[in-house]
Amino acid sequence: MKTRKRLFAGLVSLALLAASGCAVTRDQETLGAYVDDSAITASVKSRFFEDKSVAGTSISVETLNGTVLLSGFAKSSQERNTAETLARGVKGVKSVKNEIVVSP
Repeated sequence: MKTRKRLFAGLVSLALLAASGCAVTRDQETLGAYVDDSAITASVKSRFFEDKSVAGTSISVETLNGTVLLSGFAKSSQERNTAETLARGVKGVKSVKNEIVVSP
């Protein structure tokens, strides 16, 4: 009887694992796309820290399927525009949504 329960539990676990596949929880994105998005985010952030005219700590970067979302605060509209330009220049970026707010 115990063997049957263990076998049933094992089969259920295997079925759940097979059903989930390699999908990541973010909008069922594949693992490869998730890794690509992570690399894009890291590249954008590193460009922000390399460029002295952009405060990299004040701007948040998120990437999903090659679309980069910029949010946070900038000291001027020039900094906001520079951040968007830097993000667009990263390989793999399909589009940029700039939601950076210029603080007074």
